Amino acid sequence: MNSDEQASPAEHASADVVVEVEGCKAADAHAVFRVLHTAFRSDRAPDDVPQETAGPGTTVWTSTVDVSERGTTPEPRRLSSPVTVSLQGGYWAVDQLCAGLKSAFVVHLLGTAAGDQEKEVELRLETLRQPVTKGAP
Repeated sequence: MNSDEQASPAEHASADVVVEVEGCKAADAHAVFRVLHTAFRSDRAPDDVPQETAGPGTTVWTSTVDVSERGTTPEPRRLSSPVTVSLQGGYWAVDQLCAGLKSAFVVHLLGTAAGDQEKEVELRLETLRQPVTKGAP
């Protein structure tokens, strides 16, 4: 096997990715989790709407996503502002999750931290701009 992209999920240590969404409105976190639930299996139900917590500090919402099986391709989702997402898991699993986000959002890589078996990736997600069709006002 020459590439992780060609390897099957069974050949990887884990297909789970821990996802942390922070520094955004609850509705934006919900949009991210809905996309992940559409594209993969998740420990969050589709109607599990994140709730704001009172007090100082930034609210961080988490989910564990299993990327071993792809669901349907998610539709683009609107965000009120850019969202910061941290992913932690095996190399193949994190790459699969990143690819799954690209159908719904513009994905900017902010940084990575690589380990022996896992990596952590920080992303900024933005609303995907729809192409303007000819004849549109």
